[in-house]
Amino acid sequence: MQIAPGLHRLGNGSVNAYLVADGTEVTIVDAGLPGFWGDLPAELAAMGRTLDDVRAMVLTHGHSDHIGFAERFRVELRMTPRIHELDAAMARGEVKPEHQVSGKIRIGPLVAFLLLGVRKGGLRQKALAEVATFGDGATLDVPGAPRVIHVPGHSPGSAALHFAGVDALLVGDAFATYAVSNGHAGPQIAPFSSDPAEALASLARLEPIEARWALPGHGEPWTGGVPAAIEAVRARVASGIPVG
Repeated sequence: MQIAPGLHRLGNGSVNAYLVADGTEVTIVDAGLPGFWGDLPAELAAMGRTLDDVRAMVLTHGHSDHIGFAERFRVELRMTPRIHELDAAMARGEVKPEHQVSGKIRIGPLVAFLLLGVRKGGLRQKALAEVATFGDGATLDVPGAPRVIHVPGHSPGSAALHFAGVDALLVGDAFATYAVSNGHAGPQIAPFSSDPAEALASLARLEPIEARWALPGHGEPWTGGVPAAIEAVRARVASGIPVG
């Protein structure tokens, strides 16, 4: 799905990965579910690109629905995916997510999410054998040159990536616009956050960023401005709904 010139999405909005073009070269942000690998060539073709034009993969965090096809990418394209240093061990399968808070559950949306995982190879998920790491504030030497903003809470190493050249902030699960646990739409603390209070506090780090597109790991693009998205999250938490 094309979001804007040079900016495409893999996934149907429930689980998302993104392709960012800079000239003829492409950075993949997140790897969704393993089966997204099969969708990648067609989406690259829609951009006028091929796998030969891909130069990097950057992961916003180490949860399984974001590292999807990353190990296959690493092996077949001989490139090492990058991730924040605090989530590297999780991406390698050495530690598991802890203290995850699901929020309110509705059976229909949760089952749909789980079935998507099954259809897209989630039962064959592979951890990464190797990752490269980055820290807060880094400007990555990859197509699009994103700036890293560390936003812990969903996971210890959750990161947002500001691609100024395409006017986009890829927020990972710093906030979601769709809750896979209950189907709620709109800006919110993403379900399965390890520390929702920390996730909420971390959003202040994104508030100064101006970007036309705020692109979450779960949900549709947000175009109302980053500060408005954060205010909507805060309002939802203030109403007594801490997650989802």
